[in-house]
Amino acid sequence: MAVIFSFTPLRQKPPNPLPPLEEMDLPGTNARSLILIHGLTGTPFEMRFLAYHFKRKGYSVTCPRLANHGLPIGVLQRSKWQDFYASVRDCFLKLKKEKRLNGPVFVSGLSMGALLALLLAEEFAGEIKAVSCLSPTLFYDGWNSPWTRIFIPLAYATPLKHIAYFKEESPYGFKNELIRKKVHEYFHHARLDDLTAVDKYGYPFFPVNLLHQLHLLVKHLSKKLPNITVPVQVLQAKEDDMTSVKNSEFIYDRIASKKKELFLFLDSYHIITADQERDKVAAKMEEFFTHAL
Repeated sequence: MAVIFSFTPLRQKPPNPLPPLEEMDLPGTNARSLILIHGLTGTPFEMRFLAYHFKRKGYSVTCPRLANHGLPIGVLQRSKWQDFYASVRDCFLKLKKEKRLNGPVFVSGLSMGALLALLLAEEFAGEIKAVSCLSPTLFYDGWNSPWTRIFIPLAYATPLKHIAYFKEESPYGFKNELIRKKVHEYFHHARLDDLTAVDKYGYPFFPVNLLHQLHLLVKHLSKKLPNITVPVQVLQAKEDDMTSVKNSEFIYDRIASKKKELFLFLDSYHIITADQERDKVAAKMEEFFTHAL
């Protein structure tokens, strides 16, 4: 994973007019609602398989786009974790205001989205039926993470965090070779300000400032974990290339939920929502949600 620096000014304000921010909002038939939360620098597209799986099962499914995702990276990199959580919270409150949450409500998130899902469950404990955490990311310590990551926190207190970016490299969170090839075709040649296929594959570059925001989010969530009592499921690939199983264990060991489970998949990498075992992921989620009723 290479590090690059941008010494030329990037767009710091959203373009006018704003580009369309696609989200998924699928009506259901069984009065059960599911909010899916994508990962940091990702898009709702990475939750697409799960969204349509649960729609076929009768769930109403909503997948909001996190704040500033889909906008130029100069805009995204100045976002705060509170902005991302506000996207999720506002989505929940909007559905509630529109009286579209008439039955049990389930929440699931991928990577950083899993942390936001837990925050939502902690704040609205009496209204969230269960949470499914998918490849939760508190710290990047997977087998494909560079050893130089130990020096990243040194940049948090300096202006370097605003000009430093990690360039994503193979396997990009996918064990499936066909998907990996498609992502590589875009990521390998992408420029820092390239938005050509961000809506489908996410950003090829990862701002160091967002790593700082993730660090701050983890500090905040860690204090909240002992307050979480709703049923929580944690799903992750055993060979996750971005985050080790320690991330899942960190959550599992600290929540106060009486009903909780941790399950590891053996033929996937980080993006388990779209990788080789996505059907098994969907099945495990559905089983857990059903038992939580």
